[in-house]
Amino acid sequence: MNRRPHIFAFVCTAFFILLFGALPSVAQTATNPAQNWPAPQEGNYVVRDFHFQSGETLPELRLHYYTLGKPIKDASGRTTNAVLILHGTGGKGDGFLQPIFAGALFGTGQLLDANKYFLILPDNIGHGQSD
Repeated sequence: MNRRPHIFAFVCTAFFILLFGALPSVAQTATNPAQNWPAPQEGNYVVRDFHFQSGETLPELRLHYYTLGKPIKDASGRTTNAVLILHGTGGKGDGFLQPIFAGALFGTGQLLDANKYFLILPDNIGHGQSD
């Protein structure tokens, strides 16, 4: 029996665990300047008689969210600078408020400058403070 493929797989797995296990602390140390984005605000949005695509319903669905920045409204009252930021995990919206993300995205002059845009970061249904 040739053990080399198993050893190679073990070495690769160990390498990725070490690399990605250490990466957040290295990245945060390297990019932990003073916070240069506005403080987040929290809120809840309640949807009554919510219908899932599966046909199931909830009498009330509470969606918790965080916002950064201020909404800018046009003459008709419609917000024109809102950006909804969703994540592909079962987590909370405040995961994007960690310096590793927010420090690279939401600061002055950055891609999603929170002084320019109204950023909305919701918790997923059933996670964080959403239910």
